[in-house]
Amino acid sequence: MAADVIDGRAFAARLRGRVAEAVAGLKAQGVVPGLAVVLVGEDPASQVYVRSKGKQTVEAGMASFEHRLAADTSEAELLALIERLNADPEVHGILVQLPLPSHLNSDLVINAIDPAKDVDGFHISNIGLLGSGQKAMVPCTPLGCLLLLRDRLGSLAGLDAVVVGRSNIVGKPMAQLLLRESCTVTVAHSRTRDLPGVCRRADILVAAVGRPEMVTGDWVKPGATVIDVGINRVERDGKQVLVGDVDFASVAGVAGAVTPVPGGVGPMTIACLLANTVTACCRAKGLPEPGGMGL
Repeated sequence: MAADVIDGRAFAARLRGRVAEAVAGLKAQGVVPGLAVVLVGEDPASQVYVRSKGKQTVEAGMASFEHRLAADTSEAELLALIERLNADPEVHGILVQLPLPSHLNSDLVINAIDPAKDVDGFHISNIGLLGSGQKAMVPCTPLGCLLLLRDRLGSLAGLDAVVVGRSNIVGKPMAQLLLRESCTVTVAHSRTRDLPGVCRRADILVAAVGRPEMVTGDWVKPGATVIDVGINRVERDGKQVLVGDVDFASVAGVAGAVTPVPGGVGPMTIACLLANTVTACCRAKGLPEPGGMGL
């Protein structure tokens, strides 16, 4: 039996609808959530992401503030901009698009953002709060994965979860979120012994390793839910195509459900960014946080 395909586009559309409703409610109280996005340089992929983020921010009824800086912008200039955004009461969320040019220290820049406005969830304070089970801004991609899993499975308590990948952006926070859901969590990586065997134990398998189609059907427990975070460009028949970290065709013959690439986790990332901005705005104003958009 073929696996169910988890439709991230449809779920993201519903989430954006909830965000728009929440924004309308805030506007009725005289509050307009604002998201500032900072892009340094002219990386083509980053430009596409920033345009999409700005478009969806406006469509949700929020204020969008875009700051496009030259590739040779100095660290001092970038930090000065972040300081101004931190102090701006109309800005509730700040996102610095990664990767930054090589002469800029990404950790220094990210940690200069006010943690309360860090809607990417990358600030060291938010990482620590998440790891200790406290209220935090949660990284958007892992949050999107969690929302898809909850929608598919309901309670995750007691399930065996394996996260393949240990990045600070996806793998580690994903593991923390699954622990908070009372899963039994294994974080696997390139040096894990018998990686296929470890993956076969998982009721929930999250692939976030950045290797095209590495996870194949014989790595997957029958009936497992597989979340593919990978976005890889490969050449097929002379054309560039997007594939995930999961070999979709073989995994779909074994798993109970699987996310496709594209159309799975990807659309959830920006939707969760918008949700995080609304959450940050509500916290800044001391207002109740709308339900259904996060932890």
